Amino acid sequence: MGFFDKLKSAFTKATTSLAHEFKRIVTRSPRLTASSTEELEAALLGADLGMPMTQQILAAVRHAFETQGRSGLDLVDIAAREVERSLSGFNPALDPRPEGVTVVSIVGVNGTGKTTTTAKLAHLMAERGQPAILAACDTFRAAAIEQLQLWGTRLNVPVVAGAYQADPASVAHDAVGAAQARGARWLFIDTAGRLHTKHNLMQELQKVHRVVDKKLPGAPHEVLLVLDGSTGMNAMVQAREFHKAVRLTGLVITKLDGTSKGGAVVAIQRELGIPVKFIGVGEQPEDLQPFNAKQFAEALFASGDREAAA
Repeated sequence: MGFFDKLKSAFTKATTSLAHEFKRIVTRSPRLTASSTEELEAALLGADLGMPMTQQILAAVRHAFETQGRSGLDLVDIAAREVERSLSGFNPALDPRPEGVTVVSIVGVNGTGKTTTTAKLAHLMAERGQPAILAACDTFRAAAIEQLQLWGTRLNVPVVAGAYQADPASVAHDAVGAAQARGARWLFIDTAGRLHTKHNLMQELQKVHRVVDKKLPGAPHEVLLVLDGSTGMNAMVQAREFHKAVRLTGLVITKLDGTSKGGAVVAIQRELGIPVKFIGVGEQPEDLQPFNAKQFAEALFASGDREAAA
């Protein structure tokens, strides 16, 4: 199964429900009434698209009803177009420095797949002919260092690590030096998972970034927040709080292979203005891919009963 097919499969439950709701609402009346608008709003919010995106879609639906009536109206297609338009307003690519090392800090709460994501990103860059190094800066979670080292061995990516309980900022400092000495183009820092509500842990993360900036001015050049796609709108709270503590430059949405909460991706990017840069739909290295707004919107609104919603 290809990446796009995996993405469509992940969203099947939510999109099929949406398609059926759209069909029921649009076939019941030739006009868009206040009651049917409320039902559409509830269906879109139920798919975790968030209020701003929901209102944008409803405005497009109203315009379509006013200009062409019910005949031939495909609400699913309208919704997909609006989502694609919203997501396409952001640059999903990592922004490498013209020369030297580009430092990417990977942050997030525990259990989002952060360490695995860090390794997969390094592998992706190495496959593009851009040598990468991994920094094992989660010095507190049991087996975190070994986990990253195993990934490094599997993917043939060097890992800089220290001892358990070592200062993460010190490990990050040494990793920048190692990346510079080896002529690497990328350094991916695997930070410890931390609850966004723990002020002391957020201060520790800020220290890591300060030390890295002192070693290489301007670093980290990218700060990516890894979010578990299955948590739906709970991920919005995490994104807000991390963005307050550190300057996020992008999002990585993982575990979309086991969820129907893909609408939250749209809501987060729309509200916070932080681009989704990568999405993951499985355990293999190739299951983490650069974000594509068109493919994502199509997958989000695809269903086996798509034509019935027209």
